[in-house]
Amino acid sequence: MQPETAPRPAGAPLADDESAAELAGLDALDTPTVRRVPWWRRFLRTGVPPIVAFALFIGVWQVIWASAIVPEFKIPAPLAVWDSFATVVGDGQVLSILWTSISRAFVGFAMALVIAVPLGLLVARVRVVRAAIGPLLSGLQSLPSVAWVPAAVLWFGLTDSTIYFVVLAGSIPSIANGLVSGIDQIPPIFPRVGKVIGASGLATARHILLPAALPGFLAGCKQGWAFSWRSLMAAEIIAAGPLLGIGLGAFLKEGSDFNDMPKVIAAIFLILVVGIGIELLIFRPIERRVLRVRGLAAGV
Repeated sequence: MQPETAPRPAGAPLADDESAAELAGLDALDTPTVRRVPWWRRFLRTGVPPIVAFALFIGVWQVIWASAIVPEFKIPAPLAVWDSFATVVGDGQVLSILWTSISRAFVGFAMALVIAVPLGLLVARVRVVRAAIGPLLSGLQSLPSVAWVPAAVLWFGLTDSTIYFVVLAGSIPSIANGLVSGIDQIPPIFPRVGKVIGASGLATARHILLPAALPGFLAGCKQGWAFSWRSLMAAEIIAAGPLLGIGLGAFLKEGSDFNDMPKVIAAIFLILVVGIGIELLIFRPIERRVLRVRGLAAGV
């Protein structure tokens, strides 16, 4: 007969094994759970629905064209649009068109980041600056970027400076406001802890504010990219000239000038494909990684 274990007196310290087990349980609650999904399930979940939707769209388009409800010069046949697209791809012009627009977009977006990040930090951390230009940033974010094109043409002429100015005017407010929103959502204890450990100025911004505000900042960057891409297209359509080359906007305008509807629709699809491609290849992987690190996107 084994002796009974005496009960632990109230207030007595836990045994080492019990303490370790409880601490391990608490750590498990904070540890992100990453559940790997097979590639074919991810494809069925994320790849098949867009393909089916696109096929249905083409089918409806073909039915509308075949029924002759709308004149063909307004809605051409899908095959005619494909032929126009194949012609641009076949002569190699599509590479030059895409490079012109995408390179401008990336350069303009990079310049916008360099300007918007310090500006957002100032607005978020300095009350006088926020009171002075905070409402202005919100107003500029709602201002259609196409409104800047006529003024930019008068200021800079038909040059690349006009294009980049319109891109910056369209993207800087969104990126800065996204960073401000992200910093505003940081728990107040984070900056206080930074002061305790001796961080100040740039060190606080680099090691505390920016990492903690990363989800909001990333959302602002996505919106800033969308605005910069739309601003670029507006600038290329309106401020077209021989010195600016042929980008996607100029390609679209060229089809419109010659009443070439298949070319117009092909240009629209190219603009759409680039926008979707940047989202899927750049922003979505970054967003998934950020959410996984924070334990907010298990199984993606």
